[in-house]
Amino acid sequence: MNDCIFCKLASGEIPTNVVYEDESVFSFYDADPQAPVHVLVIPKKHIGSLDEATEEDAALLAHMLLKAKDIAAKLGLENGYRLVINTGADGGQSVRHMHIHLLGKRQMNWPPGD
Repeated sequence: MNDCIFCKLASGEIPTNVVYEDESVFSFYDADPQAPVHVLVIPKKHIGSLDEATEEDAALLAHMLLKAKDIAAKLGLENGYRLVINTGADGGQSVRHMHIHLLGKRQMNWPPGD
């Protein structure tokens, strides 16, 4: 998608602080961190939100979760971490490209949000 900021980051059109990259997944530090460690894990394929994912995306979604686990280990989140997927306006999704927030290095409260 031509105007998607996450697509531009994943393609290298916009520079960012890369945490991990392979043929299908791209990960970088969030520009507005909500925890001492706040990384985004995105598919390189443009999927607007989890609601737009299809059965054909199942392997990609599983790969994203496994890479999030690997990134958490690489970043030393041995005491735990939180993964968040915001979907749609009411879910707090601000960029229309599916992404997983990986948050760590602080105690997470429950329930989250206001």
